[in-house]
Amino acid sequence: MRIDAYNQIQNIYGTKKISRTDSSKTSAASFGDQLLLSSTAKDAAIAKQAVAEAPDVREDLVSSLKQQIDSDTYEVDVDDFAGKLLEKYNGLV
Repeated sequence: MRIDAYNQIQNIYGTKKISRTDSSKTSAASFGDQLLLSSTAKDAAIAKQAVAEAPDVREDLVSSLKQQIDSDTYEVDVDDFAGKLLEKYNGLV
């Protein structure tokens, strides 16, 4: 076995013997975890919070429609309804 060839290869690749660090030299207090968020992530978090806080039902719109239905003044545009119905049907096919 040629030890000098091994040493030459070790010098070429720059490999060295791995040395273990003494655990008593470093303490857990010397290292701290950090969380860095990009501005895009911050904007997404703000948007997500705004959506979560928004009501699921727009009460002003619903109350207006309920009032129209109760007073028999709510009218449906037949052409508009038929067009939307066809759009939905064509989207399913």
